[in-house]
Amino acid sequence: MKTKIALFAAIFTSVAVFSQKQWTLKECVDYALKNNITVKQNRLSVQLAEKDVEISKGNFLPDLNASSSAGFSSGLSPDQTGVLKNTQNFNSSFSLSSRGTIFNGFRNLNQKKQAQLSVKGSELDLAKIENDISLNVVNEYLNVLFAKENLEVATVQAEISKKQIERARAQFEGGVIPKGDLLNVESTAANDVQSVVLQENTLSIALLRLSQLLQIPSKDFDVADIEVGSPSAALLYDNADVVYEKALTAWPDIERAKLDVSNADLSIKLEKGAYLPNLSYSIGASSSYFHQFNNLFPGQSNDYFFKQTKDRIRYNVGLSLNIPIFNRFQTKNRVTKSVINKEVSQLALENQKLQLQQEIESAFLDAKAAAKTYEAAQVSLEAQKEAFKNAQVSYDYGSMTQFDFDQVRNRLVNAEGAMIRAKYDYVFKTKVLKFYYGESIVD
Repeated sequence: MKTKIALFAAIFTSVAVFSQKQWTLKECVDYALKNNITVKQNRLSVQLAEKDVEISKGNFLPDLNASSSAGFSSGLSPDQTGVLKNTQNFNSSFSLSSRGTIFNGFRNLNQKKQAQLSVKGSELDLAKIENDISLNVVNEYLNVLFAKENLEVATVQAEISKKQIERARAQFEGGVIPKGDLLNVESTAANDVQSVVLQENTLSIALLRLSQLLQIPSKDFDVADIEVGSPSAALLYDNADVVYEKALTAWPDIERAKLDVSNADLSIKLEKGAYLPNLSYSIGASSSYFHQFNNLFPGQSNDYFFKQTKDRIRYNVGLSLNIPIFNRFQTKNRVTKSVINKEVSQLALENQKLQLQQEIESAFLDAKAAAKTYEAAQVSLEAQKEAFKNAQVSYDYGSMTQFDFDQVRNRLVNAEGAMIRAKYDYVFKTKVLKFYYGESIVD
């Protein structure tokens, strides 16, 4: 009973923590990297590759085997006078043997090197998965903040509309405006409330997508705000080549392609090793025991077990040399295939470099365009704010109709929305450039 109570308490505490805390960007990224199923699978792949290295190291060591056999026989057998008699015998043997390789065309050495490359390749695959997940988490996190700011703008506009209804109703009751103007204000307020509901739903969907990416319950999930502020419109890097040159030194896809070329080189050496002779050795020791139950010669007796096994012990040492002469051109064709595979790996490396360069060039142009859009959005928003201030004064004095005032306010709302979009779009695209450059994207 106490165990069940403790379990329920632990579950309740865990749910409470999930529902009460606001996740920071770093916490989201760290949690995803620690608990994502794909990441866990790739970590296991690294461990499997490490075990392959241990297996390849074992090829340098000799094996050691012990064997034993025993048998009982019964049947007619001639005695000392030549008369066939029924005889029962027991035979057993024991052996200890070891075999090892002295030289096999450097295959063991090259297999070990390939296994070590496989570990590095698995680690690079893991790094690529972690990079992709980190970037996805950052993107979804910024989408949540983007939705929050849009909801905040919509809420402010709904509050403004609510106050305008009160003012318009007072004017209508005082006979200052017709009922049509009051209905227009109420219609605008209804649209603003609908916009709030829409933005709330957008925020809920953004939070749901982020929680699903983290693979945690979406109920009561929320994230903490980060200070995005007004980022500088100046690009972090002078040109795309700066980012590309840095990415070439550390980008996981490039390093993986380089490893494939190195692995192809080792495959060629492995296949060429079949041209060389193999030299191996074997050592061993054996003994046996025999017991005859009947038909012994007069005065003959069975020696006891330990005496027989000691007297019959034998040792053997051997060398085996295998020199390949002709194997139906199999080795030649395998070497040729390995050379072709290396060329394929080299072309894959060049293609990977080209793709990376194109991706970085596109990301740089996207960031550059986002910077210009952000600057334009800033100018537009400031202009619309001034226009709205003037319109508010004119509307309060009655020199501007409700329709014209709504037009000015709608332009301000659109400018605020465009500014929010431009800001987060620019922030994300600059983080993409940092991502390619190898810098942290969670700061």
